[in-house]
Amino acid sequence: MISRRAGLGLAAALAAPAARAQGVYPTHPLRVIVGYPPGGVTDIVARIVVEPLARALGQPVLVENRAGAGGNIGAVAATQAEPDGYTLLVATAAMYGVNPLLYGQSGVDLERDFHLLGTINDMANVLSVNPKRMDVRDVAGLVARGKAGGLIYGSVGNGSSSHLCATLFQRLAGFEATHVPYRGSSPAVAALLAGEFDFLFDTTATSTPQIQAGTFRALGVSTGTRASALPEVPTLAEAGVKDYAVSVWNTLLVSKRAPAPVVARLRQAFATAMDAATQAKLRASFVDPLLVPEAGLDAWLAREKAVWTRMARDSRLTVD
Repeated sequence: MISRRAGLGLAAALAAPAARAQGVYPTHPLRVIVGYPPGGVTDIVARIVVEPLARALGQPVLVENRAGAGGNIGAVAATQAEPDGYTLLVATAAMYGVNPLLYGQSGVDLERDFHLLGTINDMANVLSVNPKRMDVRDVAGLVARGKAGGLIYGSVGNGSSSHLCATLFQRLAGFEATHVPYRGSSPAVAALLAGEFDFLFDTTATSTPQIQAGTFRALGVSTGTRASALPEVPTLAEAGVKDYAVSVWNTLLVSKRAPAPVVARLRQAFATAMDAATQAKLRASFVDPLLVPEAGLDAWLAREKAVWTRMARDSRLTVD
């Protein structure tokens, strides 16, 4: 009996440090993988969120850009990471609804592989032209030029929301243009500034500064209602493209294999991080905060994923 008690006491003593270690998560810095280059909206919102998230967790949170394949390279890296709660992923609508169609052999399934910790932001993609190359004043003018043939459009990458928005626009407007994908928003914006192509869909976060400076001319926004960052710009539906409505968003994810107490801690910290100050910073970056209650996250994601998957199939996107 004494020997048994001693053994139990030794086991408890050995287990106590491990229990305490689990209880004080996190004990070292975390990383947030962004599957897009620096300077794009996903990178921008990630860097806004990690600062208050780090304060809430009491550990540094570092952004790691793993760009390529419409965010899929970053998603693959996140699925292959140790599922201990120290690797997070910022996801996009296109990564849920478009990438499974374009990169079906990657083995990544965001809904299967990750917990949704919360939503970050919502925004429009803006249809813009460089007036020095394409001096049209409205969507009807661009469509007329498109139907005449020979237009070229840029996107921030194959399978991106930028690509989907442009493809859907052409299908509903009844013309075809040549696609030139770039490796992220910054090079696509630079290329439009240089007059290398005719039109671009990109987010309010990256388009608004150029529109305000007069270097881009905004013709329409993708959402069903006007964007708060550009209230004077009509929606594409208002501009005559019937049934056009695309809303772009970002979310924060962690592996579904992460321990339940870690997931709960992350959700609590993320909810704290999305405070009024963070929301103000998002608005200052020309995107709207998106706050979906935890109880409604799964239903919200199911609806949004279905919308994006249907749009991607209807648009018959392909990797150029």
